[in-house]
Amino acid sequence: VQLVEAGGGLVQPGGSLRLSCAASGFAFSASDMSWVRQAPGKELEWVASINWNGQDRSYADSVKGRFAISKDNAALTLYLQLNSLKTEDTAIYYCKFDRWRGQGTQVTVSS
Repeated sequence: VQLVEAGGGLVQPGGSLRLSCAASGFAFSASDMSWVRQAPGKELEWVASINWNGQDRSYADSVKGRFAISKDNAALTLYLQLNSLKTEDTAIYYCKFDRWRGQGTQVTVSS
């Protein structure tokens, strides 16, 4: 299993980012996927999940209405659209399949 995240960066409060996760080594199109994040000094936090065909999505209350998870099964890629970013969204974001995580991508929200 290989998961490679990209798209993080420095953004001002209220800004947007789109994270991507390139997946390989497993049946991505048949797999439920998630995004999790870890802020400095805090525990890992679940952010969002999507089922195998993209029909069912769920979000943490802290990001509901601002973030959107999606997956492109043809491209073997998971996405997370981050809108209306807040300073408290600063964290390393990881895509997750079962017990596997990628190396993460840093999102920093600061003015």
